[in-house]
Amino acid sequence: MRVGYGQAATAGADGVAQHLDPAWLTGDPPWLALFQRWLAEAVAARIPEPNAMVLGTVDEHGHPATRTVLCKGADPGGVVFFTDYESAKGRDLAVNPIGAVTFPWIALERQVHFRGRVAKVDPAETARYWTARPRGSQLSARASAQSQPIASRAALEAAAQLSATELGGVDGTVPVPVPPHWGGYRLEPVSVEFWQGRADRLHNRAVAVREGDRWVTRRLQP
Repeated sequence: MRVGYGQAATAGADGVAQHLDPAWLTGDPPWLALFQRWLAEAVAARIPEPNAMVLGTVDEHGHPATRTVLCKGADPGGVVFFTDYESAKGRDLAVNPIGAVTFPWIALERQVHFRGRVAKVDPAETARYWTARPRGSQLSARASAQSQPIASRAALEAAAQLSATELGGVDGTVPVPVPPHWGGYRLEPVSVEFWQGRADRLHNRAVAVREGDRWVTRRLQP
């Protein structure tokens, strides 16, 4: 199942002949412009759910867990996602407010890794995103006690139906309020690494690391 990456002296799957270099990391913060460009190129390449990222957290026992969530924003402060605060990841972040996310754009032979502290976003930011969600997604979030056991699929569907009925149905016009246990998090990175696949596993890695009040960029060996 081994896959060979981009050929030496030619463009890899990302179509870029140039080797990724720390000099590409510019601006304040130095990771943002390149990340936005790579994300836009993943969208243009029709990568399925290009904003999907693998989120890693650690529970109170030091046990790590990963799952895929959707990035819903990227700004100088970091990357944003939304979830149930009482879910498994929410409970992890309550005791260990640190995390890591990876954008695995494997079809383009690219990855981006963020590591840093995680904090809840302002309620106003949660409210803005909530109103943009499809009504069905709002009702499901309201009905589900995320990560908790449930007896059956039928019980899950019944809870969803009850939630919909209470607010006028899936096609109703009554606004669905934001559940008090639901909202956004922002991962505030202390390091952001860009990875570009190259032939013979001689991959390119460039990282921006926050040291005090400044960012330092450097190349890493593959």
